[in-house]
Amino acid sequence: MTNVSLRDKFYGCIAGAHVGSAMGAAVEGWLYPQIEEKYGTLEQLLPYHHYNNGWIREPGTTEDGIERQKLMITAIIEKQDRVHAEDVKKIWIRDIKPISAGMVSEPFEATLLAMAKTGIPARDLGKYCDYAGLNSFSRSCHPIGLINAGDEQGAIADVMEVGQLYQTSNSRGLQWACVTAVAIAAGTKPNATVDSVLGAVYDHCDKDQVVKEIDRELKRTEGCADFRDLRAVFDPVYSGCGTPYAFSSANEVVTKAVCIFRMVKGDLKAAMVSAVNMGRDVDCITAVASGISGALAGTDGFPKEWIEQTDRATGINRYTNNYRTIREHADGLYGAYIARYERMKSIFESMAV
Repeated sequence: MTNVSLRDKFYGCIAGAHVGSAMGAAVEGWLYPQIEEKYGTLEQLLPYHHYNNGWIREPGTTEDGIERQKLMITAIIEKQDRVHAEDVKKIWIRDIKPISAGMVSEPFEATLLAMAKTGIPARDLGKYCDYAGLNSFSRSCHPIGLINAGDEQGAIADVMEVGQLYQTSNSRGLQWACVTAVAIAAGTKPNATVDSVLGAVYDHCDKDQVVKEIDRELKRTEGCADFRDLRAVFDPVYSGCGTPYAFSSANEVVTKAVCIFRMVKGDLKAAMVSAVNMGRDVDCITAVASGISGALAGTDGFPKEWIEQTDRATGINRYTNNYRTIREHADGLYGAYIARYERMKSIFESMAV
């Protein structure tokens, strides 16, 4: 992994999130016995439908979490720097298509967009989301980790800023989103390892709730050799149902993703296959596990045909807010990171006279 370029780490992270979301979306909300019975081990992109709106999606079609991510990527590319909540809100208002509501976005997102158009400050919008512990930001904040590559504290600051579009700054949802962004920022370092990424999470994330839960589950799953072992260990702990988004609590999704990342030793393909077969909110689990793994290991050995099919599906998706390919998203973020670095380097050199 020491030979992985920073550019490929960016590509691996975005490919992991996009392809993983598309693969997991086909069985989102299924319990793992259903996945096992129908597919044995699922490891292909499939057509699927969401929201009971009659639209059968092409294999490789991404979903609401990636739409959120695309808006953040656009804001970063256009600013060529880290972004604030107001920067992303402007992209919401400009780029979210009216026809996307109920097609590639959750119902609460239409409400947040309507309020954003009234001029409410961006940081106030998350106060009006009913789901403080939801994984809406923790499963989509990969661009925040990448523009802060190597800088875990910067990643946390930006999660707590931009995340207020979706949740309040003291919410569990944003505390767990910090894990995703910190792990990605740490994974991009040139000598990063699985252990150093986990160490960054332990060092920088909330100790009282977040790290305590991750540590508990890492210890409980230490002997797990594959995703079937993981599922059995997680069952007694993560089994909520009967409430809106019962499968989609940020703590469950992120903890499972971190345990998968550790189990597969950061291998991108193995992380994706393990995550999509977990059951419950698998598209989100996969986006996090694969995004972190890709940021560490890049795309070496990852099936190119999965990326190509996801790009093809994006190209024919009339509801998406952006038609960039996975490579274009990743290289746009990488270019913004380099531009930010060169700007800061120039400022430092002008000051160090």
